[in-house]
Amino acid sequence: MSSISNEKTKKELGLTRLIGMIIGSTIGAGVFSLAGDMAANGANTGGVLVGWLICGLGMFGLVMCFFGLNKAKPELTNGIYSYAKEGFGDYIGFSSAWGYWLSCIFANLSYTTLLFGSIGYFFPVFGEGNNLISIVCVSGVIWFMNFLVLRGIKSATGINVVTTISKLLPLFVFILAIIFIRAFNPSIFMNNFWGEPGGISFADQVKATTSATVWSFVGIEGAVVLSGRAKKSGDVGKSSVIGFVCILIIYVMTSVLSMGVMPRAELAALGNPPMAGILETVVGPWGAGFINVGVILSIIGALLGWTIIAADCPYSAAQQGVFTKAFAKQNKNGAPSFALFMTNGIIQLFLIVIYFNSSTYQAFYAISASMIMIPYLLSALYYAKVTMSAEGMQLIGSKSLLKERIFALIGTVYGIWLLYASGLVYLLITAILYAPGIIVYIIGKKEKNEKYLSNKKDITVAAIFVILAVISVVMIANGTIQPF
Repeated sequence: MSSISNEKTKKELGLTRLIGMIIGSTIGAGVFSLAGDMAANGANTGGVLVGWLICGLGMFGLVMCFFGLNKAKPELTNGIYSYAKEGFGDYIGFSSAWGYWLSCIFANLSYTTLLFGSIGYFFPVFGEGNNLISIVCVSGVIWFMNFLVLRGIKSATGINVVTTISKLLPLFVFILAIIFIRAFNPSIFMNNFWGEPGGISFADQVKATTSATVWSFVGIEGAVVLSGRAKKSGDVGKSSVIGFVCILIIYVMTSVLSMGVMPRAELAALGNPPMAGILETVVGPWGAGFINVGVILSIIGALLGWTIIAADCPYSAAQQGVFTKAFAKQNKNGAPSFALFMTNGIIQLFLIVIYFNSSTYQAFYAISASMIMIPYLLSALYYAKVTMSAEGMQLIGSKSLLKERIFALIGTVYGIWLLYASGLVYLLITAILYAPGIIVYIIGKKEKNEKYLSNKKDITVAAIFVILAVISVVMIANGTIQPF
């Protein structure tokens, strides 16, 4: 295919499709499990509300960083990777793309683990979604998604819009049922506010919400990652803000309403997905079935959205010469074919790990959230760098500069908070996943006959990854930490 036709294929996503991509890839299984996962981690009503307040402000800051960068630097059309590379150099930019790619892979693994667990509600043969028949069936789903995206990004995102509309219906039914049946009990809500005597501290309760809230918003940057395929550059920022506001409203309402239906201990004891048990309490057995259908549709849509994003990330990085050249290959439909097959091949290998280790979706979503924290932080730091520079004054203008600096500060502080709140264990696990990227980076630079790790900053960062990875491997070997 000629370069002209490839370019035509790229510029095909309008505002509606971009919003659909954001909502579709962001609202996955997380929304159906939020209340139960937070309760199981020890968070009570007060901790959850503060956790959502921190998450809402922080994520809004990050979204506005993405929005501001899109306006100030429209030529940086590859989002997460572009911002880190432009701000901090090739290797850190590569690491951002590498971490984001792996985050997408673990997100899809999390979804696959839960998909047939939800189908198991109707067909018990699938159990919790990690037995042999589930692994075989979910492998078929993964490669069917591969086939859809190989047909072209436009047709795949069109399907994603349909699944996004379908998955929102159970959420609206859940919210309306609790409100109009008056199942929300203010006394239950208030009795659970501070938690039981002898429970974990309030600060730890807030930290306990971090992985769930971050996981719930992973994908909010989806329009920025696909900005090179947008019809209009301005639609990227608009779709990010509109998508964020819609998603936050849905998350807060479902979380708050759930806390008024049953005590925290009962929420924590619910099976997956917890929302099914809550609605069953409100309307009867049909509610659980209805929510499980919603989960299935939601996961299918999220799998498709993340398959697109996961393949596009290394493809875009390869086009700029940091990932190896093979990742830049396209098929006749303009789809990143090599990146697709490599991504789903890795997922297939991990599906085998799931079978032998009976891994749960919570383990994979926690790793996915941890992997994406560094790319998020680097994007916010780059926007802070832009707003504090003389160039920022010219690009943004004096009237808006203070406001944009505040957004950059909020996004940066939130990114640092995420790393702190995730805990040492997950930081060590992510180091194991970041370290092998050094090899891919070196191969990519050698293909272009360019220098690699040529300054103290890059050498220091690479050395930190390797040292932490070695420590992590030793700790895993002696049983101190469990990766899955």
